[in-house]
Amino acid sequence: MAESEIKYLKSLANQYPTIAKASTEIINLQAILNLPKGTEHFITDIHGEYEQFQHVIRNGSGSVKRKIEEEFGSTLSAKDKKALATLIYYPEEKLQLVKNEEENITDWYNITIHRLIQITKKAATKYSRSKVRKALPQKFAYVIEELITERGDMPDKEAYYNEIINSAIEIGRADQLIEAFCKVIQRLVIDHLHVLGDVYDRGPLPHKVMDMLMRYHSLDLQWGNHDILWMGAAAGQTECMCTLLRISAKYGNLDILEDGYGINLVPLVRFALKTYRDDPCECFKISFRESEYNILDADLDRKMHKALAVIQFKLEGQLIKRRPEFNMEHRNLLHKIDFKKGTVTVEGKKYPMLDMNFPTIDPKDPYKLTPGEEKVVDRLRTAFIESEKLQRHIRFMFSKGSLYKVFNSNLLFHGCIPLDKDGSFKKVKVYGKEYSGKKLLDVLEKYARMGYYSIKPKEKRDGLDIMYYLWTNADSPLFGKEKMTTFERYFIEDKNTHKEPKNPYYSWIDNRETAEMIFEEFGLDYETSHIVNGHIPIESKKGENPIKCDGKVLMIDGGFSKAYQPKTGIAGYTLIYNSYGMLLAAHEPFESMKTAIRNESDIVSDTVLVQHVVQRKRVADTDVGRELEEQIHDLKKLLKAYRDGKIPEKI
Repeated sequence: MAESEIKYLKSLANQYPTIAKASTEIINLQAILNLPKGTEHFITDIHGEYEQFQHVIRNGSGSVKRKIEEEFGSTLSAKDKKALATLIYYPEEKLQLVKNEEENITDWYNITIHRLIQITKKAATKYSRSKVRKALPQKFAYVIEELITERGDMPDKEAYYNEIINSAIEIGRADQLIEAFCKVIQRLVIDHLHVLGDVYDRGPLPHKVMDMLMRYHSLDLQWGNHDILWMGAAAGQTECMCTLLRISAKYGNLDILEDGYGINLVPLVRFALKTYRDDPCECFKISFRESEYNILDADLDRKMHKALAVIQFKLEGQLIKRRPEFNMEHRNLLHKIDFKKGTVTVEGKKYPMLDMNFPTIDPKDPYKLTPGEEKVVDRLRTAFIESEKLQRHIRFMFSKGSLYKVFNSNLLFHGCIPLDKDGSFKKVKVYGKEYSGKKLLDVLEKYARMGYYSIKPKEKRDGLDIMYYLWTNADSPLFGKEKMTTFERYFIEDKNTHKEPKNPYYSWIDNRETAEMIFEEFGLDYETSHIVNGHIPIESKKGENPIKCDGKVLMIDGGFSKAYQPKTGIAGYTLIYNSYGMLLAAHEPFESMKTAIRNESDIVSDTVLVQHVVQRKRVADTDVGRELEEQIHDLKKLLKAYRDGKIPEKI
């Protein structure tokens, strides 16, 4: 045995100092390998839709309902099953309604707690007792463990079992016990959550989504193009910052910055009011929801919207000139405006401009910020960098997130793997070196991390600019389109100029050879793997199918964002991957949490079986299983070293 191996085993012996302890751990780990695989939950393109997001998380995309159905079947009425499901989703709120309406609350408590015990037992069967114990809330850990591990029908324990429940009711702790059970059930039905990008933008409460994600027991994040905007802004990237501010203004969500993250927008307000005082800013309409927006703010928001758009176009122009290697010169359009004729030249063709009131643009130097604009940008940048809550959320994005993830033989990413027109991996230059496929994503992620964390000025500058590149460049795996036509959508009526052709990935990915090429690039087997990604909304109402390439590719953005729902016809797809296979859920629009609680209504979901395994998957078939097998291998070596006398036991 090599000296380095002996050194490692001695370190392992500190954790397992005796033959007995090492042997017990081997037995424990080998037993865990034979448990059913935990359930994975996939969700993408949340776009700040907090209420719908939390509902889908609480119900596990139908996983809670399935547990209720499996446990009770026809022994409970449909009405009772709906009531039980709603209680599990929203225990605190539902309890208040029940106590106001129920005549015999003691009987209701007794019946409900017994039902929750049964569901908890059902949900816990996939896990070791140790893992279940770790999932229990500390205040009720002992009580819940006793109730779900003891058999109430055994004569010797029946009185003991029932007295636990009766005592909880008698001393006024039934509500808290029920809430604890409901949260344990939510925790156990889903073992791991995958968020495939775009937590931010469009919807009103992305900060609440982030708060909820930070409390979640086990998850990973794949960055989306809208996430990278916020990540760049938090790092001080001004082009990203002004773009996210413009998007927030467009959707009437600037209060996210002020109320959610404590960012002072007063300098922007003053600048916009002064600069565009008499400008109706008609090209900068607000996409608002009547129930969530004060129409009295519309005039001011349009002015800020325009101010931010102009500043964004100027800053982008400066960056594009500074980074000719990004090949984006054709997207600089301010210098192509004919201020006398009121036209702009785009790709060799002249178009009339819908708005020509640009008091801050100097035709001789159109990309230069005015002193007033510079002051606004500087103060906003400082506010973003100093926002403690924003920095906390973005650090979480970096710590739990990445551009892609390989998990249990599935490849997860937000947008695309950039391809050429012939279906091959596109070769892309990043700061003078050529990359493609997996290596391209790896190097772009490395630079993004440097943009946030590096203390070396050049590394940080390069990284910050890559964050902007990831947002909008034609070769970005997050953007996945030929160009972003923001300027044209504001100022040119001809909708042909608004088109944003997709990367060839989206036309090739239904091809088996393309999927095989991508799987091989990421070290995966076509027969046992899947690609799961979001970003491009699937237009279900036009008959578009999210399942591509004979079920090997799953595009699960179906309109979680309310802004997309008129186009897609649904309210998003989510995916469940349990020990029996994969289930794709297509969700109908969610009205509100209040309606869900009061009417015991759920998101109506159509579920499609994507894959059914012949043999139920076990922990041994997962990434965690492979890690456990390595631990078992090392422990067996330690056991042998103990028995051979090479390492003494620490008794």
